Amino acid sequence: MSLVIEGRSLWVAQTNCYVVAAERGGPGIVIDAPPDADAIGALLASLDITPVALLVTHGHIDHAGGSDKVARAHPGVVTYLHPDDAFLYRDPASTLERLMGTVGDVEEINREFGAPEQLTELADGQRLELAGIEIDVLHTPGHTPGHCCFSVPSEGLLFSGDQLFAGSIGRTDLPGGNTEQLIASMVSHVLPLADDVDVLPGHGPATTIGQERVANPFLQGLA
Repeated sequence: MSLVIEGRSLWVAQTNCYVVAAERGGPGIVIDAPPDADAIGALLASLDITPVALLVTHGHIDHAGGSDKVARAHPGVVTYLHPDDAFLYRDPASTLERLMGTVGDVEEINREFGAPEQLTELADGQRLELAGIEIDVLHTPGHTPGHCCFSVPSEGLLFSGDQLFAGSIGRTDLPGGNTEQLIASMVSHVLPLADDVDVLPGHGPATTIGQERVANPFLQGLA
């Protein structure tokens, strides 16, 4: 299978939102929903793809803040999030304040950028079959307690969220972050993947597991 994959860097954080489908003109998946639902809708329309699922790597506002609007705009969408990030995606104002300082009316921000009421929980090792695509859930806590990467084994793909970037790794100085946990997740769930697995991160350009194994300074010395 050769998938249709289109990404856009959205919102002030330049968060990568991906649309994935088996073909144009059919059902598809959205991976991460920054607070720019109109741009996500435009991307879906340009590909003539009807979303059936929204996979959110973690609960920070720059990845989950548009999820409610996407779900409302596409009533058939099922939103998937890990329950350990409930405290983040129910209170996006807290992350926004840490990222940008004073945020204004907290209740209004939480209404505007909160997660959908109906959520389906993610779990480590779960295999999802969505829009004809098999996706493995890798629970990789560290950046946040509920952070998940999404692997598509048939295509040699990893949507790494804020776990792994080209030349870097996710920050751990926000609420719930833990550097030791992030490194443990890297060793147990990410580094065992083959060198030729393509990595599509939550920010910045694509890379590969092999490239990061060799050149990423944060991965040196890890098994």
